[in-house]
Amino acid sequence: MANNEVLSSTKSKKPGFFYGYIVVIAAFFIMVVSSGGVSIYGVFFKPLAIEFGWTRAVTAGAYSMTLFVTGLFFMVTGRLTDRFGPRPVATVCGFILSLGYFLMSRIDAVWQLYLVYGVVIAIGVSGSLVPMMSTVAKWFVKRRGLMTGIVLSGVGVGMAAWPPLATRLIANYGWRTSYIIIGIIALVLIIIAAQFLRRDPGQVGQLPDGESETKPASLVSETKGVSLQEAMHTRQFWMFCAMYFSYGFFVRSVLVHIVPHATDVGISAMPAASILSMIGGLSIVGRIGMGSAGDRIGNKRGLIIVFILALFALLWLQLVKELWMFYLFAVVFGVAYGGLIALEAPMAAQLFGLRAHGAILGVVHFCATTGGAISTPLAGRLFDITGSYQGAFFIFAALSVAGLILTSLLRHSRKEDLVGSA
Repeated sequence: MANNEVLSSTKSKKPGFFYGYIVVIAAFFIMVVSSGGVSIYGVFFKPLAIEFGWTRAVTAGAYSMTLFVTGLFFMVTGRLTDRFGPRPVATVCGFILSLGYFLMSRIDAVWQLYLVYGVVIAIGVSGSLVPMMSTVAKWFVKRRGLMTGIVLSGVGVGMAAWPPLATRLIANYGWRTSYIIIGIIALVLIIIAAQFLRRDPGQVGQLPDGESETKPASLVSETKGVSLQEAMHTRQFWMFCAMYFSYGFFVRSVLVHIVPHATDVGISAMPAASILSMIGGLSIVGRIGMGSAGDRIGNKRGLIIVFILALFALLWLQLVKELWMFYLFAVVFGVAYGGLIALEAPMAAQLFGLRAHGAILGVVHFCATTGGAISTPLAGRLFDITGSYQGAFFIFAALSVAGLILTSLLRHSRKEDLVGSA
């Protein structure tokens, strides 16, 4: 009945501007501000550690907690997006995120850092990546990978823009005032952008990809799929989760520790921050390029390519000592990082359908954030013990190999693969 209502409404409307592009633009800006802004923790890392005398393991632990709590709430916001749509989810989380930045300007103890950055900001961030990716997957089919990549390129834009901005703000105003300024930006931009979001084409009487003809078979194909519970009874689901655990393990820790590592080997603060910016900027190439490539060559092949690039970059990082070497690392790692995240939502839709896409994606990304939550303080602890990140970098390379192997073994789930299915 619901499908018939959608189809009949599309028949009564003449082809016009496809609202899905507005959704993509709004989601893009939310990703720039929300996920991009959080990625600058590495820039605030040393100012916080120096002012309060915290070890790197303790300082990194707050970011680790943020990843873990964000992952937990991705499962919540993914379900809420399936049920209520992305607009209320992004709006509420935008308010919470800006509140978290304001509170960061007032912290004076480590428990406050963990509470504000590890819980409040984490809840605010959970209204971005999973809800935005799941929404775009519902609006696009033929160009799903490309449009997902464009939205996720917002993280890369944020990573390219925020670190130098934050570095200048800290130099001119101190880290406390810098967080207030970032909070104001988050409050204004996220709330405005969220008002343009819509759950799916049916809400405005359109079909995915802006199709002007009614195609019942296509529409039915996109609405079918498995529930979260059914997906969790497949081997492919857990392999997919393990792949993104490995992704989160090495990517998130690199984003936090690459700036401190660069300054440790003699790179000054501004060029060190530019390494993080370059990773973010090149991740845009990976997000859009590999997202589009996934539409053409298949998501699995795209994932194999980016895991190979990640492995090369992490092995190269063992040798990096000079700025040009850091820049080469940033180029390769940035493309790999962008491609890995851009292919996550399309691959989930391809494997399990759209029936519970937000909920499934929430669990998968929880695994990714859990990997980062484990690796980030682990890398800091290894540094505190050995005075070097080399041991951590070796572990990261090993996890990229694991991700590559799991990807090569991945295959499409079939209904008969489900435990207990007829």
